[in-house]
Amino acid sequence: MTSTTRIPAAEVTGLYGAIVKRLARKMLGDLPEPVGVYWHNPKVLKFYFGLGQKSRKWDECPEDLKSFAHMAVASLVGCTWCLDFGYFMAHNEGLDEAKAREVPRWRESDAFTPLERDVMEYAEAMTHTPPTVTDELSDRLLQQLGAAALVELSAFIGLANVYTRTNTAFGIEAQGFAAACGLKPLAEPSAAGRGVPSRA
Repeated sequence: MTSTTRIPAAEVTGLYGAIVKRLARKMLGDLPEPVGVYWHNPKVLKFYFGLGQKSRKWDECPEDLKSFAHMAVASLVGCTWCLDFGYFMAHNEGLDEAKAREVPRWRESDAFTPLERDVMEYAEAMTHTPPTVTDELSDRLLQQLGAAALVELSAFIGLANVYTRTNTAFGIEAQGFAAACGLKPLAEPSAAGRGVPSRA
């Protein structure tokens, strides 16, 4: 574990805990820090695991677009754990890791297509309080993706907000998954992307 969380991590024990640890270490090389925090309330942890597993079955919107959207939310909210993990997962799932690395500075980067930029703008617009989604941006995405994919993308961004805001509230920070597999450090966020004050 790499950070001191606001709710100290519990020891992951029991049969279910042994299964979780074994699967996590097999898939990720380490136990994700959020698991220890959520272990205080296994019903919530199982609910989050279930959400994640079910959303991975959605297949109307391209995976790379959902990955960039989640990372754009994480960058805006300030969830370094989600950014690090998202970058790591992009690498593991064969997505464009060079683009994933650039998400924190997507406005200045020339790595992205117009559609990818629209997706990250939409992710940020959904994340603002209050949301700032415009008819024009929604119409552009509807024309490019179709209704089913836009519904999926929107729901995925909503889930990204659940994960990033909860982790940030708990003080869960980057765990070094990306560094552990030799990825270059994430690009520094752009000044335009710093919509949320950093946590003390």
